[in-house]
Amino acid sequence: MPTAPADKIPSSDGGNTRSAAGKERVNSRGDATRLLLLITAEQLFAERGIAAVPLRDIGIAAGQKNHAVVQYHFGDRETLVSEIIAYRAHTSEERRVEMFADLMVRGQPQVSDLVRLFVFPLASHLDEDNHYLAFMSRYILENGGYSRLSVSSNTVIPSATASTVLGLLGRLLANLSEEVLEERCMHMLTGTVHTLARYQAVLASGEKLPLPMDVLLEDLVQFFTSGLEASLGPATAIANAAPDRGRSPSQLKRNTISAK
Repeated sequence: MPTAPADKIPSSDGGNTRSAAGKERVNSRGDATRLLLLITAEQLFAERGIAAVPLRDIGIAAGQKNHAVVQYHFGDRETLVSEIIAYRAHTSEERRVEMFADLMVRGQPQVSDLVRLFVFPLASHLDEDNHYLAFMSRYILENGGYSRLSVSSNTVIPSATASTVLGLLGRLLANLSEEVLEERCMHMLTGTVHTLARYQAVLASGEKLPLPMDVLLEDLVQFFTSGLEASLGPATAIANAAPDRGRSPSQLKRNTISAK
């Protein structure tokens, strides 16, 4: 009498529960499918836009016969997007933690040291088959509102370490109000993503970058360091002294003229 496969052997209680080995095989296949869908979705979103890609197309591009496979594994588009960000952020965070630990050993960090903790971990996604930077560039453009891209929400750079780094930046740039610092950090984070996505596109096209990559990355660090440390213009100085999100640009202009 032939023996039933391990994952088909009935449980001792008479049910149809799979064996532990069978569950592991099923879970392994499920994990592999989820990862394939994540990578495929990331590429399609990067190439065509996040809102423009039907979830059905992702399943087809991933070679899945069940065209509702994305909904099965992720439920909806928003969850899929969050899973892509979380998956890639793990790589960035490992690099950031390593750099942060080394920085703390060396003593009191400067603003440029902290900026480097954002630029270089993101640059770890410059690999040829990694579409995360282009995907995040699309995400930022399509979700330009502050509610979803707030630096403090960890949406753009999901990272436990990033919160600590932002706190340190606040101490070093204590002359800036929370609102001004938040906006300048948003310039840095989104600017880094867009710039690195552009570098990656140039590399993929076969063209040469104007400078070696390590030089470009260091210059990017210095550029955003200067931006964070820049003196305040007249209008920003007024807002920095008494933040008021309700004022319109024309009101700020009038206040600036009267302050001269």
